[in-house]
Amino acid sequence: MFSLNDSLRYLLYNRPCDMRKSFHTLGGIVTDTMGADPCNGDVYIFMNKARNRIKLLHWEPGGMVLYSKLLEAGTFGQPSHMGKEAISGSIEWRDLVLIVEGIIENPDSRRQRLETLKKLRK
Repeated sequence: MFSLNDSLRYLLYNRPCDMRKSFHTLGGIVTDTMGADPCNGDVYIFMNKARNRIKLLHWEPGGMVLYSKLLEAGTFGQPSHMGKEAISGSIEWRDLVLIVEGIIENPDSRRQRLETLKKLRK
């Protein structure tokens, strides 16, 4: 069953990724570049160069699951603690939720998509 939560470990691949990639090729990045096992239960996060698409690769009992999200407008953020030179790094569940939902701790740098959402709520 779909089960992402705060008890899992989340690893962000900090390089642009071709979003045409699927289970096997993303698993290859996890193995070859990140030096991890894609079947170990961790969640691996990939974003494209424009940062408007995200994929999460996760092994669950029974097989691999691939979550995907494409934004209508704006971009996904990046965790502030991860340097641009790092190939990959661990992030917390909280950070993933902030990235996916477009929440930014600094209110002066709101994402374009949040402004669009605010207009729809009115």
